[in-house]
Amino acid sequence: MSRAVLIVDTANVMGSRADGWWRDRHGAATRLRDQIDALDGFLGPSFDIAAGDVVMVVEGKARGVGDGERVRVISSAGEGDDTIVDTVAEFAGQPDVDVYVVTADRELKRRSQDAGAAILGPRWLLNQL
Repeated sequence: MSRAVLIVDTANVMGSRADGWWRDRHGAATRLRDQIDALDGFLGPSFDIAAGDVVMVVEGKARGVGDGERVRVISSAGEGDDTIVDTVAEFAGQPDVDVYVVTADRELKRRSQDAGAAILGPRWLLNQL
């Protein structure tokens, strides 16, 4: 049985809901992390957040959001998309690991798929919350 890793394009997911995230990007990223962290054990059918299989990538003013209890947060030093693709490549190179990226960004979808990930949309993640 393979392990599933979920990598979240945090800026893209935050941008997909009009909840005032643009006034406080750091706070919005923290809330998203906490919402994912609060899920009980599984995110959908195959992502065991208790095992640390959810990674959020933050950039810009959202940098500095720390890890959650079960969610790993990576602060991108540069472009978040580059960090996401690098993270996909890191996990996709491991045996028995299925990598998924949550984003609606067309170019990031292409790059992530080229690096070995499958794509899920932001609405999928928001419906889990």
